[in-house]
Amino acid sequence: MSQLVTIYGGSGFVGRYIARRLAKDGWRIRVACRTPNEAMFVRTYGAVGQVEPVFCNVRDDDSVRAVMRGADAVVYCVGVLAEAGRNTFKAVQAEAPGRIARIARSEGVTRMVQISAIGANADSASAYARTKAQGERAVLEHMPDAVILRPSIVFGPEDQFFNRFAGLSRVGPVLPVVGADTRFQPVYVDDVAAAAAAALHDPATRGVYELGGPDVATFRELMQTMLTVIHRNKLIANIPFWMARLMAGAFGILSKVTFGLVKPPLTTDQVRNLAVDNVVADGARGFADLGIVPTAMAAVLPEYLWRFRPSGQYTAIKDSAKNLRES
Repeated sequence: MSQLVTIYGGSGFVGRYIARRLAKDGWRIRVACRTPNEAMFVRTYGAVGQVEPVFCNVRDDDSVRAVMRGADAVVYCVGVLAEAGRNTFKAVQAEAPGRIARIARSEGVTRMVQISAIGANADSASAYARTKAQGERAVLEHMPDAVILRPSIVFGPEDQFFNRFAGLSRVGPVLPVVGADTRFQPVYVDDVAAAAAAALHDPATRGVYELGGPDVATFRELMQTMLTVIHRNKLIANIPFWMARLMAGAFGILSKVTFGLVKPPLTTDQVRNLAVDNVVADGARGFADLGIVPTAMAAVLPEYLWRFRPSGQYTAIKDSAKNLRES
């Protein structure tokens, strides 16, 4: 019988790619998520009954254990960029990974992969980065042979990075950014999934791996690349950190007085993160150690950002027609 893996957060951006990869490799998969009815699409990744979405609250021991019973491996890829209600950084990124690891050990699970993030640091000024580090430490305490993957900013068709800023570029002549000179090493989501699959397939793989793509660029350079792909000319304006902190504070107050109805487009914690480079550290293990060649942005961005072009899918046709008229 094929092996069974429980993927916590398996219907999310990164999790769905891991689920699809493992389904192709023959694994049986439980996709543990808060809203299984909205995750039915994962069933199409495999044969009938091979991939099943199931309800799970990662803040609850019994819920975590129920969806883990009988599993050979677990993957944890739940995370939050901004806190909302009970889904705080502490609950989701510090406590929950340790809970999964503790229960996995008690259930006899032999393999665990945790999706963390480059920049995880127990001494960071950012609560996001601190809780990522706390979660890693808790996982290794209970599952010392676990694999921890730390990707830089992840891009792909469903991302909340390039898609978000491409959408903003359609409004007004200026594209504002915070931390224009901060460096990133964007990594393709399916490469992260390939790393997770490789870690599960090889029992000898263990420890921390930092995942970055072949391109290292500043925030400003990434936005210029995105604008080139979508054929738009915009002024990229850097918002100073002191101003960004004031703006984030105001957004936070507005969110509180509206009882969360208004979602802050920028938080104080995100400003703190944007002040630190997000690239693979010197000497860190990475894709090469897992036998994976990462994908360049140029090979992927045009495949999903075309819809933000002024003429969308008809841009190439219009350009061709323009060339005919000029000739």
